[in-house]
Amino acid sequence: MIAKWIKFQILDTERQDWTRGYDTARRYFDREGSLDVPYEHQEGAYPLGRCLSDQRRAYRAGTMPSTRTDELEELGMIWDTADTAFAENLAAARAYYAEAGTLAAPRHATALDKPVGQWLTNLRRPDGLGKNPERAARRAEQLTAIDPDWNPGQLGWTVDWQRHYTGLTALLASGAGLKEIVPGVTHHGDDIGRWLIRQRRDWTRLNEEQRRRLGEAGVKPAARPQKTAARVTEKAGAAKGSDAFTRGVTALQQYIEREGTMPGRGHVEELPDGTEHRTGVWIGNQKARRDKLDAEQFRTLAGLGVEWAA
Repeated sequence: MIAKWIKFQILDTERQDWTRGYDTARRYFDREGSLDVPYEHQEGAYPLGRCLSDQRRAYRAGTMPSTRTDELEELGMIWDTADTAFAENLAAARAYYAEAGTLAAPRHATALDKPVGQWLTNLRRPDGLGKNPERAARRAEQLTAIDPDWNPGQLGWTVDWQRHYTGLTALLASGAGLKEIVPGVTHHGDDIGRWLIRQRRDWTRLNEEQRRRLGEAGVKPAARPQKTAARVTEKAGAAKGSDAFTRGVTALQQYIEREGTMPGRGHVEELPDGTEHRTGVWIGNQKARRDKLDAEQFRTLAGLGVEWAA
């Protein structure tokens, strides 16, 4: 009775599982011409990719009957253990890309319980794709099919830059305007607003392709104030018998040169003499009393990028 129970409950069930897996693999091969099946692929409800991965493990462990080995090899089964591990990590990379929209993953990133961030970091190193040229080329094609920019170093910028750029495009695609993407606005934990300020400020340090991509997103370099603006303002301020306007311009110019954008209303700027200036409030006050500003003051503010003064 025990022998019959083992035969029907275990052995016959195992044979049925094998037959189902083999038949599914054969149908896939007849359709696709190979058994290069992604780990996460399912044929209908059947997890074919995972099934073939299990067969490879049995083959490596020496527990697979030779008849099954022969049957799978007739279908073009790939037994290479390195390719098996790569396929499983590639599935994790697809899952990460579906969530993040990029393969510029930080090192600590995981997907499908795989350390996909560290794995991608390793692949980007010299010979990271393997020393076999054909295998390396095949793996590069598989990664490129997921994300053409999976290796930003070849494009001239860092993984960190690529991830932030992806965050910027995602925010814009969701309906956000560039003016709304200020410091504190994040995407998947990255502060895109602060990064955007640096790109505008350091525009000349970016390569041509980086500037092109940012330009297509509507990003422009930070406006550089005219060198004579402070001197012109000093003369205008002196003519009015007050240096309040000059102090405001000095504070605003200092902030723009450092941050590449206009300060918020609550911003307080520290001047070179150690005093503080409520620059955000000052800009609002100038707008409120703009009917009292002269032409030189308007030109000075416009030269600094104040929109209502243009």
